[in-house]
Amino acid sequence: MTADYTTRIREITDKVHAGERLSCDEGLFLDKEVDLLTLGQLANFVREKKNGNYAYYNTNIHLNPTNVCVYRCRFCAFRSDLKDDKAYVFDEKMVHERVREAREAGATEIHVVGGLHHKKKFDWYVDIIRWIREADPNIHIKGWTAVEINWLSHITKKPYDWVLQQLIDVGLGSMPGGGAEIFDETIRRQLCEHKADSQRWIDIHRNAHQLGLRTNATMLYGHVEQAEHRIDHLNRLRTLQDETGGFQTFIPLAFHPDNTGLEHLPKPTGQMDLRMIALGRLMLDNFDHIKAYWIMLGEETAQVALGFGADDLDGTVVHETIYHDAGATTPQGLTVDQIHHMIREAGREPVERDTLYRKVIRDGHRWTIGEPVLA
Repeated sequence: MTADYTTRIREITDKVHAGERLSCDEGLFLDKEVDLLTLGQLANFVREKKNGNYAYYNTNIHLNPTNVCVYRCRFCAFRSDLKDDKAYVFDEKMVHERVREAREAGATEIHVVGGLHHKKKFDWYVDIIRWIREADPNIHIKGWTAVEINWLSHITKKPYDWVLQQLIDVGLGSMPGGGAEIFDETIRRQLCEHKADSQRWIDIHRNAHQLGLRTNATMLYGHVEQAEHRIDHLNRLRTLQDETGGFQTFIPLAFHPDNTGLEHLPKPTGQMDLRMIALGRLMLDNFDHIKAYWIMLGEETAQVALGFGADDLDGTVVHETIYHDAGATTPQGLTVDQIHHMIREAGREPVERDTLYRKVIRDGHRWTIGEPVLA
């Protein structure tokens, strides 16, 4: 350990404790040079300053309306060609059945994301949201990533704000953060050459925020990217958040190589998972929440992440298929009791929140929405 290393750690620690923003150069230093425990201690300081000892979760269910997709991203094991044996498409009855299941489970959110089905017109994507809202007027619909919005803009020849407004009008409540992958275009071309580029992803989320939609943000790590690409990605998210304030949470997503075009690559280690959680917490000073997505981290790593900067575990996540198609071995869902046990075992206090980070108040099978969790 050199004198220069010690000096830089002290300077960064002083900035973190003072609530000052870290530079991209300091982020690179943290990513490349700093040991995991030091990184975790710094991130945990920020995490507890923002969210105390609370760890949030929500009761949610996933709906992937189709796996048929026009794109062939090298990292994806979920997609299917139209005539593949595993290809499927939801109809109205199937959507209503999934919503009924969500209602019986007491879910406050349904998370909608899927493939870009080139034979389906814009109305089908709108109808998915409409069918959910008709089946349950109270459940929050978090749906369609920026990649899907970009596709819908392409097939309708309409601007992003028009597409988003049509979806809002039939019940869309917020957007997930998928499709961000890595913003650097040299890396993006190796992963998903024909998919919406980074500027389109940013523009769509800006449009969503301007229309009053809250959104999430992600970063896919552990494939062919390097530290420079990760820090650039985080900085672009931070810059947009400075502008709009519309992001709710950041979700680092570990690359799962099984059954993908990059299956020769090793899966990210648990240490890297924790480093990315901590790095996100330290760099994204203007984000209230960092999510440890247990479905891809695994339950044990997600628990540890609650001490490395994460304050959210996502939720019950019933019917997740995208990560499981890529080799995830976690359960396809957890009960509320299991999530409570995970959080308490990690030394944190569980708080159920809705999609917009308001407290959920339960009375048997009934629920109401309370105050914001940070109020």
